[in-house]
Amino acid sequence: METVGMILCGGFGKRLRPVTETVPKPLIEINDDYTILDKQLFDFKNAGVDEVYLLAGFLHEKIEERYGDEYKGVKIHYVIEDEPLGTLNAIRLGMEAIDVDKQLIIRNGDIVSDVNIKAMIDYGAKSSLPVIMFITQMQSPYGIVEINGDRLVSFKEKPILEDYYINGGIYFTKSKIDFGEFKTGDIEKIYFPTIAKENNLGYYKENGIYWIAVDTYKELEAVKKEYENKTDKPWGYEKILILTEKYLTKELYIKEGFKTSFHYHNEKDETMYILSGSGYIKFEDRKEYFSKNDSIRIQPGVVHSIVATENTLLHEVSTPYLDDTVYIEDYYVR
Repeated sequence: METVGMILCGGFGKRLRPVTETVPKPLIEINDDYTILDKQLFDFKNAGVDEVYLLAGFLHEKIEERYGDEYKGVKIHYVIEDEPLGTLNAIRLGMEAIDVDKQLIIRNGDIVSDVNIKAMIDYGAKSSLPVIMFITQMQSPYGIVEINGDRLVSFKEKPILEDYYINGGIYFTKSKIDFGEFKTGDIEKIYFPTIAKENNLGYYKENGIYWIAVDTYKELEAVKKEYENKTDKPWGYEKILILTEKYLTKELYIKEGFKTSFHYHNEKDETMYILSGSGYIKFEDRKEYFSKNDSIRIQPGVVHSIVATENTLLHEVSTPYLDDTVYIEDYYVR
């Protein structure tokens, strides 16, 4: 079944003023001419979501000016909330704008994350539950201390609290939601607790991925720092870690079920070190499987594609040729 996207874009972004007095929060840049909403639409497109409803309000004309009715292959609709009455009301209006029953992937307009949207949709479609929430591990807002007896023995700076999860701001539903008597307020506080009590709310999680809600200047600076050397790709991202006259080190993240282009390098001699995940390198005549701690060397002129059967993080160490890529076959519309 076709999946339609919705993005909540109507917030005031009060804690990001004065920037958000003239720019809606989803249009804040995380890199040069690359906004939070650009990133979200890019992720939807690469997950096969080609139609998106932007649930807008404050400064909606700025959003319409940037995206129009089509953005890089994604058909755009606008649902304008004249008066801010909460996320539930915005989503309810979005549901009313869709004339046929469809699967929906809904997300908050201030989330920047490497979550695998396609995998979440596939998981939700197969689930017996009507609504799925993406959850992510909670990071402590403070450094913590460890004690042993009457002694303080160590410090940890803002660790991931592995046993605790939070609402990641992305939701999947198998069909349009009938909110019944609920009309206004926040969906997180009203609707989700209700269906959770009825055992009708499931979850999808991916541990160890990048996730941040851009709500304050501190979070905005953190995401801008993340994107200083990071480029989102249809299959994940690449990040330049080291570039000298002698060698280049990149970090590549390839989402489960995705693959890089089928390509080769004229001069670049590279070795890939698998930090986590699993998959295989597809060559012209064979496949070479990999898992955590493996290393694979690929010499110049060798045609290959990296295929991830699990979310895969790797470091690519090579001679320093940034643009030395010859595409044989690209699997995505860029």
